Amino acid sequence: MGEPITDGISRHDSEELDISAQGTPPPGYVFSTQKLAKTLQDGSKIPLVLIACGSYSPVTYLHLRMFEMAADYFNAHPKYELIGGYFSPVSDYYQKEGLAPAHHRVKMCELATETNSTWLMVDSWEALQPSYQRTAVVLDHFDDELNGNMGGMTLPDGTRRKIQILLLAGGDLIESMGRKDVWASEDLHHILGHYGCMVIERTGTDVWEFLLSHDILYEHKDNIHVVKQVIYNDISSTKVRLFVKRKMSIKYLVPDSVMRYIFDNSLYATKLTRKRDYVSYAFD
Repeated sequence: MGEPITDGISRHDSEELDISAQGTPPPGYVFSTQKLAKTLQDGSKIPLVLIACGSYSPVTYLHLRMFEMAADYFNAHPKYELIGGYFSPVSDYYQKEGLAPAHHRVKMCELATETNSTWLMVDSWEALQPSYQRTAVVLDHFDDELNGNMGGMTLPDGTRRKIQILLLAGGDLIESMGRKDVWASEDLHHILGHYGCMVIERTGTDVWEFLLSHDILYEHKDNIHVVKQVIYNDISSTKVRLFVKRKMSIKYLVPDSVMRYIFDNSLYATKLTRKRDYVSYAFD
């Protein structure tokens, strides 16, 4: 699947982080709800929202496909009704190699979803925070917005029901959850116990076999949904950045609007890769 769609944080960092100091809405921040379903179609089901945290430097077609694979899974699920999905880019304080400034990554995600999807949105809260936010805290933010401020989902009879929030992730993320030096156990219990996870399993791996060998993951196995990647796709942001650096085409790896934005803003360019050198071939 390439690089993880969601990144963990070390146990040490998790324990040192002061949760009480987080959660302040950035100036001018508005939580997007325009593509959320307005009313639950089946009153017997639980409304569900998918959240994908990650770097998105840049967002690729694989990131978009993961949402669609998850949608196929839940469209046939007897318990849940999918009502929306969000990209949540990490803040600049994540300090990952190749990370473009947050405002660029948020904009690329917006470009990728504004006309290509009727149900995917971008939330900038995490990206605009003045410090790195743990995944557990980010999911709490969505819970506060969707179930606190919004009051849940309207049912056909006019009553409201709590929205189930689910973390969308690649198989490499769930494997990282088995490492104590990457994820704090209290965060795993919170993420998997209170929310849950939708895992896109890459070809050649067996997520369920992995779950059997880890106590916390196995404890919350009923909250972990797995769907296999039927068509192999190993597009990664790392490869896209490398292609740009080497003046190779990235067409059909990312949406055209994202490709144009990368070139117009000279993202991921080096002294050897300048806008005037590759714009002509990129759009031919």
